[in-house]
Amino acid sequence: MDIYNIIKKPVFTEKAMNLKEHTNKVVVEVHPGVNKTQIKKAFEEIFKVKVETVAVINVKPRVKRVGLHFTKTSRAKKAIITLKAGEKLDLIEGV
Repeated sequence: MDIYNIIKKPVFTEKAMNLKEHTNKVVVEVHPGVNKTQIKKAFEEIFKVKVETVAVINVKPRVKRVGLHFTKTSRAKKAIITLKAGEKLDLIEGV
């Protein structure tokens, strides 16, 4: 798999921003079929930073009601990437 297909997009929630500011962690959405070592290699090659650890979260689909019908949200896989001490990543600054 190509390294640019592994990492889909960054996650910009309130919890993810607090992790980035206080503990030097970055939250990204990743391809559902990859493992921790693939995520670590891809992140280091794309962003040129050193990664300490990678934690993976599988987000299950939730049932939502739309009018009279029920539907499911899409499933996702997120990775919480801890950068080594002294490393900095500016995906977005000032938002």
